[in-house]
Amino acid sequence: MTRETIRTDRAPQAIGTYSQAVRVGRTLYLSGQIPLDPQTMTLVTGDIVDQVRRAFDNLQAVAEAAGGTLGDLVKLNVFLTDLDHFQVVNQVMAEYFTEPYPARAVIGVAALPRGAAIELDGILDLAD
Repeated sequence: MTRETIRTDRAPQAIGTYSQAVRVGRTLYLSGQIPLDPQTMTLVTGDIVDQVRRAFDNLQAVAEAAGGTLGDLVKLNVFLTDLDHFQVVNQVMAEYFTEPYPARAVIGVAALPRGAAIELDGILDLAD
């Protein structure tokens, strides 16, 4: 099987030695997205709702660059530096997803890149 690297200017460029996403067959592996503005590469300012939306917008942009949508997401991982934001994630997710929802894990972490409060990654099942 061949690997296809996915890249879009609609999401932040990689800030390390990784790709925004990699497609292998029908499976798309999305790298973590934090709430960076793709134009300025700075963290979104504002409340946690704005940060969560930006992270989902970034994830969505990479999925679309591969020919998919967030509706193709089968597994979502959410990393939070403050688990008190769990309900905000649920509220914002309802803006991006309808049933059937993806499988999901929410993990509390001590820190994230660039001091972000949230990071998202996931796996999509794409049609050939």
